[in-house]
Amino acid sequence: MKSQFRVVIGSDEAGFAYKKVLKADLEADPRVSSVIDVAVGDDADKTAYPSIGVAAAEKVVAGEADRGLLLCGTGLGVAISANKVKGIRAVTAHDAYSVERGVLSNNAQVLCMGQRVIGRELTRKLTDEWLKHEFDPSSASVAKVGAITSYEDTDSCD
Repeated sequence: MKSQFRVVIGSDEAGFAYKKVLKADLEADPRVSSVIDVAVGDDADKTAYPSIGVAAAEKVVAGEADRGLLLCGTGLGVAISANKVKGIRAVTAHDAYSVERGVLSNNAQVLCMGQRVIGRELTRKLTDEWLKHEFDPSSASVAKVGAITSYEDTDSCD
C-alpha cells in the first residue's frame, strides 16, 4: 500500500466551500504528502468547471499528482471534463461503496462529488474512505481497466 499520495484538488464556485474544508483535511492527513490546488480563487470566481476538471486531470497524467479530488454543484460536470483527458478515469461517487469500487474495480484516479448533492460531513467521510483504497494490479479488474485503456488508445474495444 502506498504510504502517501500527492493530491490535486479543484472546484468551481459551486463546490468552493467544500473544497476549502477538504483541502484542509487533506493537508492534515498523514496519507497525503502534498496538495495542489487548481480551484477557483473564491466563490465569486465564475471560471467554468471544465477548466478546473481538465487542469486537475492534466496534473495526474503529467505525474505531478497521484490522485485528484474535484467538486462542483453535482460532481458530474467535473467528472465529464476530467475524463476528456487521455489516461484519466474519473468517477462521481456520493456513497462509500461507490468510492471504494471506483478505486478497487475501476482504478479511478479522480473522485468527483457535488456540493449541492451531499452534505459537507459526508464529503469529508468519503474523502477519508477514498484515501484508504488503492488499486490492486493483480485483481480481476485489471482486464476490464485494460479494456478501457485499449479503447482509449485505439478507439475500439476488444
